[in-house]
Amino acid sequence: MAVHKKFNALGRGLDALISTDAVRTQGSSTINEIPLDQIEPNANQPRSLFDDDKLQELANSIREIGIIQPITLRQTAENRFQIIAGERRWRASQMAGLKTIPAYIRTINDQDVMEMALVENIQREDLNPIEIAPAYEHLIESTGMTQDRISERVGKSRSAITNYLRLLKLPAQVQISLQKKEIDMGHARALLSLDSPSLQLKVFKETMKNGWSVRKVEEVVNSLKNGEDIESANKKIKAKAQLSENLTSMRDQLAATLNTKVQLSCSPKGKGKISIPFSNEEELKRIVNEIGKLKEQ
Repeated sequence: MAVHKKFNALGRGLDALISTDAVRTQGSSTINEIPLDQIEPNANQPRSLFDDDKLQELANSIREIGIIQPITLRQTAENRFQIIAGERRWRASQMAGLKTIPAYIRTINDQDVMEMALVENIQREDLNPIEIAPAYEHLIESTGMTQDRISERVGKSRSAITNYLRLLKLPAQVQISLQKKEIDMGHARALLSLDSPSLQLKVFKETMKNGWSVRKVEEVVNSLKNGEDIESANKKIKAKAQLSENLTSMRDQLAATLNTKVQLSCSPKGKGKISIPFSNEEELKRIVNEIGKLKEQ
């Protein structure tokens, strides 16, 4: 088997993100023509929706000029291959009536396949946030990658990774709307700054009904956080009871000590709850260690 060399045809996709120096290809050539009916998609592909019109455009292009960039596969059995990168090209090639497709064949294990497929596809600009967020979560849970490591691999800041993961805490209705591009990432970030899921839903519904811009949602959210009720058409959104200055100070002090967000609610009778959200097990361990240090003082 020959050692695979890096080709400019791959652009800044897979090879720019993952070192392929130790990855080998099958046969004497780095590119093979593989029958389309011997190829199956990868279950770890983060993309869950394919735009039919864009697929047709790609199919028309392929019919006219062929495949410019080979897809990347791995062999799973005799005459059976699984897609690591390039499912859109594979689907469009079928629509274009092709029988075979040029492909790189990689010899790698299951975990490497999953990581490569997710990382290669996550860095594509045309994925929507609700396709990217579960992919990040899957990388963390299935491969043990930390947010810092994912940040390095996909070329995004750690805070960006955290913001994507936080989207999974939004109510299902909001996530579905974000996936359908009825709202965008700016709307979602504004809603996330509200601690109450019920309040998030109320603002979301008014956003959909009135076509609020991101700026408008931010204004509404800030007003609610400041204890101001919001009038929208014939509907009133009531702000949650605000904490006293003393309780706010204690909450902020605890948040600074633990270096994380702390949520605190308190009834007029003084009964309340402290909530400390975390995005993964690694962050939970860090928070627990910080609490342990407090006990030692």
